[in-house]
Amino acid sequence: MPMTSLFQRLSAERNRRFVGRGRELELFLHTIASRELPFHILQVCGPGGVGKTSLMKQFLRFCERSKIPAIYVEARNIEAAPESFISTLHSLMELNESDSPLHVLAQRQERNVILIDTYEAITQLDEWLREVFLPHLSVNTLIVIAGRNPPSSPWCSDPGWQALMHTLSLRNLTPEESQTYLTIRDIPTTQHQAILDFTHGHPLALSLVAEVFAQAKEISFQAESAPNVVKTLLERFVKEVPTPAHRMALEACAVVRLTTEASLNQILAVPENTSASEIQFLGEILDVHDLFEWLRGLSFIESGQWGLFPHDLAREVLIADLRWRNPEFYTELHHRARQYYTKRLGQTQGAEKHRVLLDYIFLHRDNSDIRSCFTWGEQSGLLIDSLRETDTTALLLMVAQYEGEESAKIAAHWLQRQPQNVVVFRDSHSEPAGFAMMVALHTATVEDLTADPGAIASWQYLQTHAALRKSEGATIFRFWMARDTYQVVSPTQSLIFINFVQYFQKTPGLAYTFLPCAQADTWAAMLNYFDLVRLPEADFTVGGRYYGVYGHDWRIVSPTTWQEILAQKEVGTAVESVDQTPASEPLLVFSQPEFVEAVQNVLRNFNRPDALQNNPLVRSRSVCEVHSRLMSEQVATKASMSQSLKETLLSEKSPSGHLRDSCGRQSQRVKALQHLVKQAVESLQSSPRDEKLYRAVYRTYLNPAPTQEQAAELLDLPFSTYRRHLKAGVMRVADILWRREIN
Repeated sequence: MPMTSLFQRLSAERNRRFVGRGRELELFLHTIASRELPFHILQVCGPGGVGKTSLMKQFLRFCERSKIPAIYVEARNIEAAPESFISTLHSLMELNESDSPLHVLAQRQERNVILIDTYEAITQLDEWLREVFLPHLSVNTLIVIAGRNPPSSPWCSDPGWQALMHTLSLRNLTPEESQTYLTIRDIPTTQHQAILDFTHGHPLALSLVAEVFAQAKEISFQAESAPNVVKTLLERFVKEVPTPAHRMALEACAVVRLTTEASLNQILAVPENTSASEIQFLGEILDVHDLFEWLRGLSFIESGQWGLFPHDLAREVLIADLRWRNPEFYTELHHRARQYYTKRLGQTQGAEKHRVLLDYIFLHRDNSDIRSCFTWGEQSGLLIDSLRETDTTALLLMVAQYEGEESAKIAAHWLQRQPQNVVVFRDSHSEPAGFAMMVALHTATVEDLTADPGAIASWQYLQTHAALRKSEGATIFRFWMARDTYQVVSPTQSLIFINFVQYFQKTPGLAYTFLPCAQADTWAAMLNYFDLVRLPEADFTVGGRYYGVYGHDWRIVSPTTWQEILAQKEVGTAVESVDQTPASEPLLVFSQPEFVEAVQNVLRNFNRPDALQNNPLVRSRSVCEVHSRLMSEQVATKASMSQSLKETLLSEKSPSGHLRDSCGRQSQRVKALQHLVKQAVESLQSSPRDEKLYRAVYRTYLNPAPTQEQAAELLDLPFSTYRRHLKAGVMRVADILWRREIN
């Protein structure tokens, strides 16, 4: 039958583009068809743009198709007063002037439906509707209320309304439903994944992005390239932000994985060097408790066991808007959050430390290589435990299932030889949901190593390319897997990777780590981001299965330096290495005799920077770390990060950011080398036994006399005694620096 009106065409298009919501529609159809209504109030709640109105229109359409009288009230168009509500019903029901809508509705014997949309606009009527209007309606009336917020506490605490009410929390469309919608809208399939990654199935976001493609077919979607989409979504999520402090709290909540009142207090702390008048002003607007409670009340913010977090799309939109509008403050928030988590890492243990590490790594979530390799939920429900005797069978069955019987025999060998190096992740029934086995290569016997192709390949790589020094260790994360998903992305895999990070942070003397992967290419982008290098020479085969290996030398890039590299990558700064040393000049790993010889050369040429440029210690790890710290202190002095936060609070203008410098030119590293050696020499003064050694070294190298004979005279020592003190002093300085280098 041909369409005769624009209304019919409009309705047809709306229906054609409506996808999903099968469970909700089935519930509604079953309810209106029931002989006796199973409930009388259907509460539909969800954040702005999630599709509440579209669903209400479908409910209305089903009523029309079933010949059931229905009234649709758009609450945005009425005043929040009983008289206005009654007047609207009177008009929609087309009653005579003398008729009472409440009386007519109370007398209805047939099934009828009242749909109230955008209920948050008339929340002032909540008590009146609940206590006065609704109780007088016919028992055949179904009332559907759609709004951003869940039912208020009086609805939930009243036992009568509890029995007569059903709540539907409307969520985003599933990936399959979202793809169906994009196909209906003729969006190129090559763009589907990028759109899904941004929208997370949010109906309004999908619709807005589809309109972008309708205007320009040949585009590649990125959130940053569609600021109008972001702006529209932001307005749907956040109707009003009361103050600059509220906006800052909202942006901080978007940047971090979970927001607690404590973390919010640290991230939004009043900056140092703030004047008394500014402190008073900032104190008034930075009531962190009130800010936290305001966040908790937003429709798109969820409350979990460990803190608050935004819905996925709300987070994407807030971050996209902040990076576009104020990239400097985006960097500032990351800096402050990172400082908070770094401090917390030193204060926590066990499962709590794992949560903090996940919070820390979450700061890198904006990078697509990292985002896809972790599950970011509030918690996985997994418990972290050591190996129990009863676990052996289950763990070996996992290995056999995914890697074969030959690998299971190797795993059994290591379970017997190094059981203390196994971490088990348990489900809610205390059963192993996955495990990780860290094999310490340096404590293994030759027989142990030769029993495992993976271990011997890593050990041989060390002997050829990165031999261990005395007191140093190396580990291969030999087996790691989840019971149900093996090595693919999952909550268990995410927790395993977090455990790896914790392992190398807390293990003293760790020089090298190896990570074998069954699908090495799958993890290439993420592992390279985290500064793990592909080592084809260490690859191995077991039972016909090939494993690609990644590795990291912690003597070249220590955990501290590694964190600095990641800090720069975190907000998009391109970083090759912490000191930007050319690839042909990597940091050096010294043997102890080589190191002592280099220290002696530094002392002999201490006051000749040109000569020190060729000293190999300028490419040592400890010198690079000292230089990085000194440069950071200089930057902090010139441009305080806290000042930028203060300016944002006071004026809402873009704060001035700063870029952390890294080890730079050769001459700058020479200064760091001199600083490090001078520090080591001066440390001799702290010991009465070493003070005489300090004087000999000081008068010979740091503030030298013209000749060694004159140095002995100035120290009032026989020349032979002076020479003995000098030799002992040089060796003490070398020992101090060596211990710093290897630790």
